[in-house]
Amino acid sequence: MEQYEILWEKALAEMRTTVSTIAYSTYITQLKPIDLEGTVLVLSTKTEMFASEVATRLIDKIKAALKSANTGVTDVKLFVGDGKDDYLRKKGFSTVKEEVEATPINPKYTFDAFVVGSSNRYMYAAAKAVADNPGNAYNPLFIYGGAGLGKTHIMHAIANQIKRNNPLLNVLYATCEKFTSDLITTIRQGKAYSQEGMDFRNKYRNVDVLIIDDVQFLAKKQSTQEEFFHTFNELYGQNKQIVLSADCHPKDIELLSERLITRFEGGLMAQVLPPDVETKIAILQKKAETRKCILSLDVALYLAERSGNDVRSLEGLLNKVLFASMLRESPVTVDLAREAIKESSSDGNPDEAITPDSIVEAVCSFYKIQRADLVGKRKNKELVEPRQICAYLMTEMLSIPLVSIGQALGGRDHTTVMHSRDKIAELIKENSRIEREVKDLRNLILKR
Repeated sequence: MEQYEILWEKALAEMRTTVSTIAYSTYITQLKPIDLEGTVLVLSTKTEMFASEVATRLIDKIKAALKSANTGVTDVKLFVGDGKDDYLRKKGFSTVKEEVEATPINPKYTFDAFVVGSSNRYMYAAAKAVADNPGNAYNPLFIYGGAGLGKTHIMHAIANQIKRNNPLLNVLYATCEKFTSDLITTIRQGKAYSQEGMDFRNKYRNVDVLIIDDVQFLAKKQSTQEEFFHTFNELYGQNKQIVLSADCHPKDIELLSERLITRFEGGLMAQVLPPDVETKIAILQKKAETRKCILSLDVALYLAERSGNDVRSLEGLLNKVLFASMLRESPVTVDLAREAIKESSSDGNPDEAITPDSIVEAVCSFYKIQRADLVGKRKNKELVEPRQICAYLMTEMLSIPLVSIGQALGGRDHTTVMHSRDKIAELIKENSRIEREVKDLRNLILKR
């Protein structure tokens, strides 16, 4: 059940006592909640005449009921049409799911979706300048800071904006692990100087914009550093934009060659710092809004004060609370948040905390599959779905980096974890079987 449906159910309970029986059965029961635009609840009705009657006779009582039920909804909007699909079409959203692009660029990560605060304002401005004028602003742009502070989001945002503004430009985003894996595969097959070797080089060098995430994984990898050095020089010499990120300054990357350090420092270095409380609150409310949920200031403050110094742990706490709200079909309150965090962290027993291993074990037991198969490379449907559900549960129930989740699932990169998380989150909304299995698994994990 969506958050706006939960809020409407609370309002209905109020209106059963404040609206006449005839008005309730004739009008109120015919209204369907279809969206939440910030704190405005969108209700659907099929005719203009019906909408006019509701607006004239009942809109004030509907608002009063929403307020009395402490839903956080501040206004109501009536939509005349054939329900949610019609509403989405008229808003410009397709109701047919598109195939996942071959590129790992996530369309949800944009500059508009990024919350700017004192800790990341410099990085944001630099990234925006590069996205608006690739190859001519700052080259390379090197973004560094601790895990979970939004570096990957901002790099996807750069890619998305460049692709939107310049559709003909060839933009390549990859993790450093992917670059290394491609190179190792080519070398292992003895094809470094063959056509396959040329294909590898062309893939990374025949681009207009190269975005490489997590370059700290170049540490100690001399062959990879050599190949990356030549790729960097080739692109830089052609005035192609290069954007890099790492969890530390280039000088702190272990055994990174001096010539790479000087090249990385030759552009603009942009550090991102942990968010302050005000920024955390803004991030929480922004993410809740994108999830069509209302998060009051007191709940946001409660979560902000209990999160770590990174955005991922913050989002992890929010996910736990929204998950609990969905399971209990109840609006988000401080009491619900307190209980959700207590349950998901240790089920009331600090000596039996939930771990990646305990979630993997529960998923394997539930689906009757072997651990080696779950974390392995096989892509059979009977393995892929449990694997993705496992990744989703880890992101919902644990406040650990996506990279750590990927390692627990057989060494997968964080973009794979993000794809799994987002896919299962969507399936929960439209597939009752998946919703039921995720709910049962969560209860199983909490009881262990």
